[in-house]
Amino acid sequence: MRLLITTPTAVVIDDRDVVALRAEDESGSFGILTGHADLLTALAVSIVSWRGADGRSRHCAVRRGVLSVANGSEIAIATREAVPGDDLDQLEQVVLERFHRRLDTERAARTESLKLQMKAIRRIVRYLRPDRPRTMEGDS
Repeated sequence: MRLLITTPTAVVIDDRDVVALRAEDESGSFGILTGHADLLTALAVSIVSWRGADGRSRHCAVRRGVLSVANGSEIAIATREAVPGDDLDQLEQVVLERFHRRLDTERAARTESLKLQMKAIRRIVRYLRPDRPRTMEGDS
């Protein structure tokens, strides 16, 4: 099988001799072998592992993404960020922690942004109320 892992700016992995692959989505871990049915799933922050025809195992940390299987012989993963590595322990400890920290930071930023948007909407609604007293100094 062919495995293609891409980010918005690079092709990270292009391996044409994949025998088996393991990945993880929100429902849990799953495996793909040659001849697998077509599949489309959203990946969790996780490690994708595969075995090549030479018997060697390889790994790549992905920061979420979309995995597709086509024709039982092509696996494509599109992700925001991918870090390949041969040392599984290092990928799990260092890279996944970094990915999770970034996700937490992004969530906090989105929450703050939504709070600001809601505050602006409340002020606009308050300003547009027909029963609001009009003042020359402005609304405070």
